[in-house]
Amino acid sequence: MMYADDRVLVGVIKRKKDFQIARRCNWYRIPQRQLPRGLNAEYIALFLSGKTFRECSGTIAYFARITGLELARRGDLLPDEDRRTNEIYYKVQFRQLIQRDPPIANLPARSISFIRTTWDRFICAETVGDLYSAADFYVDRVYHALRN
Repeated sequence: MMYADDRVLVGVIKRKKDFQIARRCNWYRIPQRQLPRGLNAEYIALFLSGKTFRECSGTIAYFARITGLELARRGDLLPDEDRRTNEIYYKVQFRQLIQRDPPIANLPARSISFIRTTWDRFICAETVGDLYSAADFYVDRVYHALRN
């Protein structure tokens, strides 16, 4: 069941290898230092950055319901890489990725690291800017629900 107030965290994938891990193994890694206050989301959405992803590049094209969260060292998550092996990451586990159709466009192009938004904004968004909407409906949901 999805609720309007469910929290969505949009993360960035720059490497094809990371996208393959997300699709095949159903997890995504986030450096703990990037989210010092914790993850606090029911859904993860993925912004595909770079030219590696062709038609989906520069869009939020996939999302999934989060099913688990654990802390792990980068070296344990990516044993074949020798960079920053002792850095601590969140390993975000999720159900199978769902392709968002149409994907959320990044127009005008802006730099993205992580975006926190809500489910109702996410499903209505056409552009990344819509994820930040301050429209009354999103800000005062209780009032509008009672009024209707």
